[in-house]
Amino acid sequence: MHPLAFPGAHIPADAIPPEMVAEALSSLTPFTTDLFVPRYQPCEVGCWQLRVAPMLVSSGYWSPALMTTGTAALFRREADGDPRCWMSMTPMEIESQEIGVRAATGHTVVMGMGMGWSAVNAALRPEVTRVTVVELDPDVIEVNRRIGLLDQLPAEAVAKIVLVNADALEFRTEEPADTLMTDIWLPINGDERMEQSRVMARNTGARHVYVWGQELAIARRARMLGVELSDLTVARIVAEFGLPLIGLEHPDYPGLIARAADKWLRDM
Repeated sequence: MHPLAFPGAHIPADAIPPEMVAEALSSLTPFTTDLFVPRYQPCEVGCWQLRVAPMLVSSGYWSPALMTTGTAALFRREADGDPRCWMSMTPMEIESQEIGVRAATGHTVVMGMGMGWSAVNAALRPEVTRVTVVELDPDVIEVNRRIGLLDQLPAEAVAKIVLVNADALEFRTEEPADTLMTDIWLPINGDERMEQSRVMARNTGARHVYVWGQELAIARRARMLGVELSDLTVARIVAEFGLPLIGLEHPDYPGLIARAADKWLRDM
């Protein structure tokens, strides 16, 4: 296998000459984060398969191409038999979720378990008192059990986490959630997430919301309106969405939105 090829990725193992690989790697910056990255190992449950690539080069959500090693990804076998990547520990995935994770407080509801990264990092925050993870597919919950996801956390973090096998669009909380993180879609770029996130926010009474890919939704709306991204226009667009979105307080949030859109907003 080519050292830069992810198992299941559409890159032939011999597509890149070895000398080009060496040159590319020598100029790349390794991806680092102060957030917790669990240890993953390959496993398979139902139509889900967790794979680990020895070395990977990929673009961040707003960062340039970065190198990672031991990078895990969760694939689902589709009806045609082909695997499709639903989540990974690539720079793009981590950067596109970390604003929500870093801002999580109180009772945090995570819609969509994936590989559990958002949930466990929220639970590790002292500001978070409880984490409710809502996942529709019991096989995804089983994947995370088999890899020992919660076994890697301190006992006090594990005690905060409750796993619920339910539909994110139907799940309701008894008391308002302090933070809601919604991530049930593929790909990252899609219009339905704001409408569906409003449903999830109403059902949980969420005080603060982070929607996976919200930056691309904001950028798309700005392009439709023909306005430049600024603190003022971002606030105006967020008000249109009718969600108490986390992120606006982030330094140079309009600049981050623009960088993410340049990389990932490919339909306009």
